[in-house]
Amino acid sequence: MRLNEGLDSAVHSSMGLRLGWLQNARDMNALSLTPAERQQIDQGAWFSKLSEPLRNDILQRAFVRRLADETMLSHRGEPAEEWSAVAKGAVRVSSVSLAGKQISLTYVEPGTWFGDIALFDGLPRTHDAYAHGETTLLCVRKADFRALLQAHSELYDALLRLNCRRLRLMFDMIEDLNTRPLSARLAKQVLLLARSYGVQEGQGDEAVIRIGLQLAQEDLAQLLGASRQRVNQELKAFEREGAVRVEPTRLVVLSRDKLLAAASR
Repeated sequence: MRLNEGLDSAVHSSMGLRLGWLQNARDMNALSLTPAERQQIDQGAWFSKLSEPLRNDILQRAFVRRLADETMLSHRGEPAEEWSAVAKGAVRVSSVSLAGKQISLTYVEPGTWFGDIALFDGLPRTHDAYAHGETTLLCVRKADFRALLQAHSELYDALLRLNCRRLRLMFDMIEDLNTRPLSARLAKQVLLLARSYGVQEGQGDEAVIRIGLQLAQEDLAQLLGASRQRVNQELKAFEREGAVRVEPTRLVVLSRDKLLAAASR
């Protein structure tokens, strides 16, 4: 009996040490985010509204992935294995046209979580996803995602609200595409990019907002479902009005008010 008890004690001690090591490894993974990256996660519109116990559990189960520009995260048709959040950079979600051309559909910004839909319904990924610029992700494996759902009923409601918001945004985009001129849609898109990626330069009347996300005019055109030539024409008109300054792969917002006026036309 004593021998068995000794063996049981050793086994339990070993398991405890291993569980402790795994817990510490998870904490180290979450903590390997830089302070700026962690701030993006903590201040994300969705994540910041979760309860503290749920936020902590997500962070403890998560690990960090650092990706070079154009690294593929997932491709259409493959099974979903991770739930992720952008801590730095962006994730470009794209599809392939009938002509075989990559079409950018959206950019996932810092603080945003994505990839949960395929984990819920068990169906394959619907689009390709690439790192856009140097990108840092906070990732949760499928098994841990399911464990989080079992441990926190709150997560179901939170993800339901998140997907309702996505659906509303999708309907807004469809409405804009069918009812608004390109100039209004472009102004709205530039304002959204400035909100997500803008860095203020200068002070007072001289202040401008430089959009940190590197986008060519072709990228903007794909987001808006328009040709590059038409987007170029509208950007030149904004430039003449003093609303923006166009640089080779950057936009600088000179007047937010003028863009707001253009977006409401």
